[in-house]
Amino acid sequence: MKELLELAKPAITPPLQNSFAPAAVVNRAYLRMVEESGQGPPLSIACERGDGSTSVFNTRCFAETSDNATLNLPFAERLVKMLLWQRGGWKVTVGGPKSVGEHIKKVYSSTGERAFDANFMGSVYERPFTVEITDADKVPAPRESTSPLGGHLDGCRIGFDLGASDRKVSAVIDGEAVYTEEVNWNPRDAIDPAYHFNEINSALKSAASHMPRVDAIGGSSAGVYINNRPRVASLFRGVPKNLFDAKITTLFADLKKEWGSVPFDVVNDGEVTALAGAMSLKDDSVLGVAMGSSEAAGYVTPSGEITSWLNELAFAPVDYDPEAPVDEWSGDAGCGALYFSQQAVFRLAKAAGIQIDDTLGLAEKLKSVQELLNAGDERAIKIWESIGVFTGYGIAHYAMFYELKHVLILGRVTSFDGGNIILSWAKKVLDTEFPDLAEKIELHLPDERVRRIGQAVAAASLPLI
Repeated sequence: MKELLELAKPAITPPLQNSFAPAAVVNRAYLRMVEESGQGPPLSIACERGDGSTSVFNTRCFAETSDNATLNLPFAERLVKMLLWQRGGWKVTVGGPKSVGEHIKKVYSSTGERAFDANFMGSVYERPFTVEITDADKVPAPRESTSPLGGHLDGCRIGFDLGASDRKVSAVIDGEAVYTEEVNWNPRDAIDPAYHFNEINSALKSAASHMPRVDAIGGSSAGVYINNRPRVASLFRGVPKNLFDAKITTLFADLKKEWGSVPFDVVNDGEVTALAGAMSLKDDSVLGVAMGSSEAAGYVTPSGEITSWLNELAFAPVDYDPEAPVDEWSGDAGCGALYFSQQAVFRLAKAAGIQIDDTLGLAEKLKSVQELLNAGDERAIKIWESIGVFTGYGIAHYAMFYELKHVLILGRVTSFDGGNIILSWAKKVLDTEFPDLAEKIELHLPDERVRRIGQAVAAASLPLI
């Protein structure tokens, strides 16, 4: 990988991370080298999910006889990592050179470097994680499933959005938000499931008090949700597994009962971000990226629907620098959560020489740095410029895996002037390094109200009455 990194220096360097090695640039250099070799065999990766749907990604790699064949291994490992967290899957089928398949099988095992990813996927889909090796032409055919998402605005609805540092709720009558509320909370340290139930229920009661009745409730939350059941989510990291299995998996079903079994839908917050974008833009092929306590993403397809993909881009690698920052949960380096979130602000603040009071909560910590930004502090400005550079290269990388017309960027990190700085630098990266993408992808930044509260309003539109 070191040899490849030397050929793939970015044209624009983040002010606070000179060693940044964008995945988009590294992959482009690798594939160019494969093409120039004149003998790149096919490499196909299939990811099968719990509902039987299967995603297939086709590319090429060096022949096993090539002097550069060793570059196949890190390329394929990062590719599989990206596909697992974007598409999801309990089974990965690797079609191509046998050495590549064997490497993936070793690394993505319960004792390999990517054991976290293998175990996580097994937990999400409730099946043992498996890697199969075959020829490229024997990889299973793609079998994608899509479904409509939200956009229902009739009646009296409650919408909520659960983040790691704050929870938001809106009362919505016939598509009009008549009340919104934002409350700081600390779910990640809560051991008792009753904390989560009571906090969410309190938000629902607050919204309900501003409407004559409640016809439906929709919510978004960080994590993986299947049929309203939390499978894995950072919000519930403090809850012991036995209590998670007994209480958290039925949390939203229990809340539905509490509210008279009105239509009640909960999905990943990234999906609602994409829904909000599609609703406001009145268009499709939308990737929504929410920069909150972590990175959340969602995707609306060219047909205006959502997929059964995970879209958990917080764990997807965007920086191939060997010294890239390491995510505390997964133990992997260079993943999105540390580049497109509050976590990015905090780590870059240290690089900028800004001291943050450790006694503050997450929301207060971010606010303290944003106050410096608003005051024109050059150190703080460099933080958001760096995130903007990350964003430009990140979008270029995501464009390898999504068909995009629009990218919507929002979340607490984009509040005040931060969003404008991020968007400006992201556009500069695309114009400079990826002009073909700059021509066909529009970047959007909602206004302040939509950035801060709009997620909950879009969530309210999820259930069909």
